[in-house]
Formats: sequence, C-alpha cells, structure tokens
Amino acid sequence: MDTKIIKPADAAYEYPLLIKRLLMSAQRHHNGHEIVYRDLFRYDYPTLIERVSRLANVLTAAGVRAGDTVAVLDWDSHRYLECFFAVPMIGAVLHHVNIRLSDEQVLYTMNHAEDQLVLAHRDFVPLLENLQGSLESVRGCILLTDDNRPETELPLIGEYEELLEGADCHYHFPDFDENSVATTFYTTGTTGNPKGVYFTHRQLVLHTLNAVGNLAAYEGAPLLRSHDVYMPITPMFHVHAWGVPYVATMLGVKQVYPGRYEADSLVRLQQTEGVTFSHCVPTLLQMMLGCDESLSADFQDWKILTGGSALPQGLAERAQAKGIHLYTGYGMSETCPLLAITSLNDDMLALAPAQQLEFRRQTGLPVNMVDIRILDGDGTPLPHDGDHVGEVVVRAPWLTRGYIKEPDKQEALWEDGWLHTGDIACIHPTGFIEIKDRIKDVIKTGGEWISSLELETLISEHPDVQEVAVVGLPDADWGERPCALIVPANSETTDDDIRAFLTGFVQEGKINKWAIPSHIDFVQAIPKTSVGKIDKKRIRQLALEGI
Repeated sequence: MDTKIIKPADAAYEYPLLIKRLLMSAQRHHNGHEIVYRDLFRYDYPTLIERVSRLANVLTAAGVRAGDTVAVLDWDSHRYLECFFAVPMIGAVLHHVNIRLSDEQVLYTMNHAEDQLVLAHRDFVPLLENLQGSLESVRGCILLTDDNRPETELPLIGEYEELLEGADCHYHFPDFDENSVATTFYTTGTTGNPKGVYFTHRQLVLHTLNAVGNLAAYEGAPLLRSHDVYMPITPMFHVHAWGVPYVATMLGVKQVYPGRYEADSLVRLQQTEGVTFSHCVPTLLQMMLGCDESLSADFQDWKILTGGSALPQGLAERAQAKGIHLYTGYGMSETCPLLAITSLNDDMLALAPAQQLEFRRQTGLPVNMVDIRILDGDGTPLPHDGDHVGEVVVRAPWLTRGYIKEPDKQEALWEDGWLHTGDIACIHPTGFIEIKDRIKDVIKTGGEWISSLELETLISEHPDVQEVAVVGLPDADWGERPCALIVPANSETTDDDIRAFLTGFVQEGKINKWAIPSHIDFVQAIPKTSVGKIDKKRIRQLALEGI
C-alpha cells in the first residue's frame, strides 16, 4: 500500500513514550492528594516526585546504570511505588520478584534476570541470606524497614529512608529509546521453571493511557476518576498491580498502600481512608467479607474490579449485599494485563442489581485497541454468537513480545501472529466475553466437555458452601470425572446435600447429569497460587494422593 509520508522539520522533537511522562503529569491537577502507607506514612504528590528523584540519585550512586536490572522484594508500599518510577526512569530494568514463590524459584528468577541490586523489606532478609551464596550477579542490597533495622551479613548499601534523606532531591531523567525494557517479572506454568515476561516503556505508557480511558471515561465502568481513592489488593509484583498504580499516579488520585495483606487491616484502611476503588482476585474478596472487621463495615459504593479467576455467583451476591459495586476484568501476565473489562450499557444499568450480576460477572468488553478472536482447534475463527466456544487469541500494542532467553516458548505464544492465551471462551453478540475455562482445566468426560468454572459457580450458590474448587481426575471408564473440594460454612453439610443441590440444576437444564462430581471432599482450606488464585495443579496432586 502506498501511503503518504511528509518529512518533518529537522528540529522537530521526537517525543518518546517514557514512564517519566506519567509521573511528571501527576501533580498538575490534584497535587494535594496523598500517598498513604498503612497508618505509618503519608505525603503529597510534589513529595512523591522529589522522593523518586532522591531514589534515582541513590541508585546511580550505587552503580546502577542503564540496562542493569534492579530487584524489589517488598509488600505493597509507597517505597514500591517509588521504584515503579525511579528504576525504569534511569534506564534500568525493574524486576518485580514474586515473593510468594518457593526459595528455589526466587533464586532461579533472580539469577535468570541477572539482578545487580536488590531492594528488600526486612521480612525477606532471611530469604536473601539463605540464597546469598547462590546469587550470581547481585552486588548490593538496600534495606527497606518500617521499624528497627535488623542485623544482617548481606552486602548492604544502606537503609532506604536514610539513603533518601542524604540524596539530592533533583535528578535529570534523560530521554532514551521508548522501546527500552522497563520491567520484568516471572509467571509460573504447569511445568518447568517460571518464564520471564518483559515490557517496554512504550508498552507501559500505552497500557496506562488506555486504562485511564477505560477506567474513567465510560458511565458503564466509572472505576477510577480524579477524586476516587485507590487501594490495590493485587500484589504490586503481580503484573504491576494490574498497571493501576501508573494510572492512579498519572491522574493524581489519593493512593493507599496496605503493606502485607491481612483481611482485617485491609477493611480498616478501606473504612478510615475512604477507599472507593480496589482490585483483587475473588479469594481475597472472600477473605475480606469473612473477617471480623467486615461485620460492622459499610462498603457502600466501594468499586471492586475482580480478575485472575472466575467470580462465583454466591460470592458476588454476598459482596453486592454489602453495597460493593462489582466489575470483572480479563488479562494475563503476558498482556500487561488489561484486555477486557465490564462496561454496562444503558439497558444493563436499568436492570435490578441482582439481574446486573449476570453481566458484572462476565469478563466484559474488549478495551479500546484490543483485537480478540476465538479459534477452534484448527485455528479457524469462530462466530461471536454466544454459543461457539474456542481459544482466546489477542493483539494489542502492549502485549509482551516474548519470554526472556526462551525463544521456543515465545514463538509458541505468538503462533500465527496472535498471542495465544490458553483460555476457552465464547463471545456474545453484545461483545461480552465469557471465559469458560483454561484449556488445561476443562474436564473431558465421556467425549463431552465440562467447564470447571461453571460447576464452581453453581456449587458456590449452595448456602453452606464458603469456597469451592473443581478439577478433573483420570477415570478408567470416562477419561476424566469432576472432583470438587469444598470449604463448608456448616460442618453438617454432606456430599449428598451438594449432589442433591446440583440435581436441581440438571432438572433446570443448566448442566447434564454427568457433570455432578463423582468425588466431593470437604477441606479446611483450598490451595492457592502465589497470587491468590486457586491452585488447580496442586489440587489435582492432592486429589490423586487421596487427600
């Protein structure tokens, strides 16, 4: 195709899309809004910019150069937010270390990423001390503390606040190529070592600009606007806390960082700081609704975006009854992550709250600048009629281009020029995406497919079910059969009660009779992954061992 290109002025400035642009926009509208860390620390936006400059000077004095990798091990804090900006703004790469991985996996990711400097909360000093002899590239450590400084033999450069206090409050952040890598983190799969995902400045800026529009502009999804109060309940190491700290900072909204997640503490902060928007996986929402502080709390108008796993109907109803406005998002580590979000049209908003849940629990509409298809097993695109089901494949300008040092895996990820998510879904005529399951979690029994997510949702509606997970187990006759793990709210509940409850859905035509689990086990807790999702790999192992 012949297109027209006009030569620009020789002196025209090529404006690179760099993370520093997000920060420098932060104080233009509401510079008096606060950054809050638990009940320990608070400051305004001009102070945030000053502290980011001080941290940049500290990192530079410690020998960090453009292209170096800096690791962070911290709970959600103001310090972590400062690292979101200072590290990539000097041209270095921020490694978000997943602090919930095993020691061996943490060691693997830090060596694989070639971390040179580590910023670590005192809670992770014992971990680093255990790994110290095996860390291949780390040459120094900055200690992050809320209280007393522990004794350690780590190669300390100093304590975070002391170093910032002694640093210059001005830093000239240079321009450089917007395609420079800004961040990296590692995502775990069903087998093998964690895979290193990476994102560039350009990708993160585009993701932020897009999220600003999709979280703020539409009446059907008014999640984060300038006078909202934001508190993440998705760890900051997990896909940049879904990228929302960058959005919140650019908008200049009040931000509340809770430190280590404890349900009662989260609820207290939400109440005392007036938090109006958060995001989390359903298991954390379950924890908050079940804690003591929530019994007397008024959650009216708290907007919560859930993702990472399906939101069960029963949990959604309990949250709605407490005044919470629920929305659902869709994405994955490789997609930065935002791909789709609940956005209600006028007809949906006119429905009664209970009727709205059908749409609020669905994955929602693709956000702007995201192309989504569903493909059958042969790679043929399927119609968006709400009936056809296939694998979700996507294109967007902020998707990771691959995995660090793993060319074979990244080629499989990007087969035929589309990023393959591994999720099974249908797309309704309304444009709403409805995730049915992960390819690896679909239960194949007697030649039929059963959605583990659909079964979990139906079982969650039983009044005596607190939490549930469903997996497929090998079966000599049927190939696989469903197995359900249930955390009961009533110790007298039996497997016959659950089967009788599900029989009602069979009679209504919602499921077939062979979808009723052959095995139902009652447990005190359901295994979770490092980011709070239900760990179905571990559940299968436990089920096969006889629990």
